[in-house]
Amino acid sequence: MRDANEHSAFVDAWMQRATEGLPAERLVQVFERAFASLWRRALVTLGEVTLGAILNRVLYNASERYTMLSSLRVESTGLCCEKLHERAGGLRRDQLAAGIRFILIEFLVVLGNLTAEILTPALHAELSNFTRHEEAGGTERGTASAPGPHEGEDGEGAES
Repeated sequence: MRDANEHSAFVDAWMQRATEGLPAERLVQVFERAFASLWRRALVTLGEVTLGAILNRVLYNASERYTMLSSLRVESTGLCCEKLHERAGGLRRDQLAAGIRFILIEFLVVLGNLTAEILTPALHAELSNFTRHEEAGGTERGTASAPGPHEGEDGEGAES
């Protein structure tokens, strides 16, 4: 079983690669698109109701620590960051990055715990495949519309 430290190391590496140096406004954009990719991948296995409940728990915990994230909402299509986009320019980038990091790690930990880590390799691969270059161009690898080689009902076969 993986622990929070393994998820933390993975998210930290991704954030350094995909978000380093971005202003707060762009950081929210990259996070929103990357999270959408994770949502779509987990949706295949868990379904909208279960995934929505998990994300609501994650957002509740995140907004207790990072009040700036209290405007995030769960919708049937995933995470809605509209109000955070509106406020991003007035937020401290380091605090915003810490909140985003918390959400990603918490989401991976909760999903891992609930699924005995079955989805973890596929979710790590999904996040790893999402880069700043792909976000800027509007395309993402490994999404529901363009499955990557790791795509499988149970997430097996994906290596992080």
